[in-house]
Amino acid sequence: MGDPASRGAAPSDVSQADLSAPAGPLSAAMKNVNSYDRELTPEEIDRGAHRDAIGGMWEEIGRLQFEFVKSRGLRPDQKLCDTGCGALRGGIHFVRYLDAGKYYGLDINASLLEGGRRELEKAGLAAKNANLLADDRFEMSRFGAKFDYMLAVSVFTHLYANHIVRCLTEAQKVLAPGGQFLATFFNAPTSAHLQPIKQEPGSVVTYYDRDPFHYSPEEMTMLGSLAGLKTEVIGDWSHPRNQWMLAFTPA
Repeated sequence: MGDPASRGAAPSDVSQADLSAPAGPLSAAMKNVNSYDRELTPEEIDRGAHRDAIGGMWEEIGRLQFEFVKSRGLRPDQKLCDTGCGALRGGIHFVRYLDAGKYYGLDINASLLEGGRRELEKAGLAAKNANLLADDRFEMSRFGAKFDYMLAVSVFTHLYANHIVRCLTEAQKVLAPGGQFLATFFNAPTSAHLQPIKQEPGSVVTYYDRDPFHYSPEEMTMLGSLAGLKTEVIGDWSHPRNQWMLAFTPA
C-alpha cells in the first residue's frame, strides 16, 4: 500500500492525494513475499489489467463480498473501510449502495486505486465521492473517521502474522462502538500446520510460511487478541477459492 499523500493531508483531500510518495516498511517487506505492489502502467490499466491483478473473478467475488456485508447489517448511511480494496472489485458495489462519501478504500498499490477510479467513472459513480488512499502501514486513522464496518477480502491470505497484527491494531483504533471488521483467511486444521494444503474449491495451494498463507482459527483468534479484538469464526461463506470469514469486534 504505497503511501500517496503527505502524512498531514486533511481527510477531505484523501481522494485527491499525491501518489508519488516513497513506499514505507510494509511494501518493502512484501517485495519478498509477492508481486502485489507492482505498479501497473497507464496502458495496462486501459486494458483492464487491474481486474486480473487482484485475482480475477471480478463479478463473482465482488458481488459475493457486497452481499455478505449487507447480510451482516450494513446500511447505506453507515461508513465502510475496505482494507486492501485493490481496484474496487467489491468497492464498486459498496459505492453504489452507500450514501455519498461513506465508502473508504485503502490499498498498498496506488496504480490499482487508479484502476478503481476508472471503474467508478465507467459505472457513473464518480459523484459518490469515494475516499481512496494508498498506504502501506494500514493506517486507516488517516481517513479521520470511525467505521461501522471494515472489510479485508484476500488480504490476510497474503500476509505474515506480524503484518496481520499491524492491520488489526490499526483497525481497532477506528472501529466505531458496535462495529465489526470482517476479514478472510485460508483455514488450516491445526496451528503451526507446516504442510501445504490444497484448498477446495479453487485448488489454491497454501503454506505456513509463504504466500498464500494459511492459519488455524486458533491462530487468528490469538492475533485478534493481541490487537485488543474479539474474534468470531464465521467459517465458510461460499467463497469460490475456499477462503473462510472472520469477524473482529472490540474486546
